[in-house]
Amino acid sequence: MRDDWPVRPARRDEAALLPAVETASGAVFRTIPDLAWLADGDVMPVAAHLAAIEAGTCWVVAVGDGIAGFLSARVAIEDGAGIDAGLAVLHVWEMSVTPAHQGRGMGRALLEHAAACAEAQAMAAVTLTTFRDVAWNAPFYARAGFATLPDAALTPRLRGVLAAEAAHGLPAARRCAMRRAVAAVF
Repeated sequence: MRDDWPVRPARRDEAALLPAVETASGAVFRTIPDLAWLADGDVMPVAAHLAAIEAGTCWVVAVGDGIAGFLSARVAIEDGAGIDAGLAVLHVWEMSVTPAHQGRGMGRALLEHAAACAEAQAMAAVTLTTFRDVAWNAPFYARAGFATLPDAALTPRLRGVLAAEAAHGLPAARRCAMRRAVAAVF
């Protein structure tokens, strides 16, 4: 495994390439019978990637002439009560690595880069939602320093994200929100 993959901001002209990376990455869901339908599901639209690129919250790992992986995120202000109430966080909407490049440290490099960018901008944390029991989801993120948030610690924003996912057919009981602190906030 290599952990020094060069991560850089995505360019506008690369936004159209990112859905294909996500589609290829998602093919692994075919190995989980009750989640196989995700392999043929919708992916993050180009317009959403463009918005993240414009905001400076979309990064890629390029290999040769192609994109091997990406992370698209959005800055959010946590509402309600809780550890990050009123603070900015970086929320990961999608991270994908092509099958040919999985298991080589690209996902970890993308996460580390996003966390470093969030910290440089004095954000409190990086958040995401994922499957609790899929090896390349919550267990992977836990190894990268993310902690699963108990229901009592969910902010209204994260509750809303999870509810929207359930409304789109994702099994709510298998989903969770995770958080990685990136800066000491006083």
